[in-house]
Amino acid sequence: MDEAQAKFRVQAQTSSSARVLGVDFTSRPTARKPIVMAWAHHKEGGVVVLEELVRAPDFDVFEAELKRHPSYVGGFDLPFGLPRELVLALGWPTEWLACMQTFGAHTRAELRALFMDFCAKRAVGSKFAHRGTDLCADSSSSMKWVNPPVAYMMHAGVPVLLSAGLTFVGLHPGDPKRLALEAYPGLLAREVLGSRSYKSDDRAKQTPDRLIARKDIVHALELGLTRLGLRLKLTHAQREELIHEPQGDALDAVLCAVQAAWGHTAHLQGLPLHGLPEPLDPLEGWIVSAVPTVKSPRPPSKKSRAKTSGKGVKP
Repeated sequence: MDEAQAKFRVQAQTSSSARVLGVDFTSRPTARKPIVMAWAHHKEGGVVVLEELVRAPDFDVFEAELKRHPSYVGGFDLPFGLPRELVLALGWPTEWLACMQTFGAHTRAELRALFMDFCAKRAVGSKFAHRGTDLCADSSSSMKWVNPPVAYMMHAGVPVLLSAGLTFVGLHPGDPKRLALEAYPGLLAREVLGSRSYKSDDRAKQTPDRLIARKDIVHALELGLTRLGLRLKLTHAQREELIHEPQGDALDAVLCAVQAAWGHTAHLQGLPLHGLPEPLDPLEGWIVSAVPTVKSPRPPSKKSRAKTSGKGVKP
């Protein structure tokens, strides 16, 4: 374990119980493809007890569910910020809320046109800009509009979280008892599986190998074998559901809940920002539990920010 990893690891022992939430998000929820929410309790000794899985078929149900509990730490599988390089190139505000408001004021078609124009001016192999956390977590650029359309997920999800009054840790204040952390289930799944795939929406790809991979993830979580050191406690019915759902949506929500629990552990042990690294770029944000092993550009000084801050541009 290198110095950065050692600094970012937290011990699983806790002295306080807390409700945690994991969310597998979709930008177009339906009854057939809902937003899946995993409510759990993070208990003493580093145990995460899954309470229930809630499926929200639309954003109204999702927002109501976010307001149902008065206190929790949530891990959400959607980006919370755009690459600073992209924001500067577009001339958008470099203050997070103003940037998100500018971003949200554009339609998906307008965003796609803006982002395509940005990419067209760049060299092959580096078309997309990336946040520092994308490089460290090996996640898709938050400006991608296809395969996966994470920019559209942010476009749909961030306004709902703001409307629900959540605090975006390190980015934007809200209800201090309902906290939102950006999560990425693939980060935790890869610790167990490496490059093996564990899910697919395509029936032809819902193979026995992927079922075995989901079993391996659940087994590792139950025994606390991941770097996060937390043990997942499930009922038999919950275990079967996580293993036998081929799309992996419920399992992804649970992986996000475990990452949120890691953030809670970090907070209890006195680490700032629920374990997010310092200095944190207050525009880009960070994926909880991602280790900052790739050197990423630091946020500019306040003086520099003042020079680059500006109003949004329309296509």
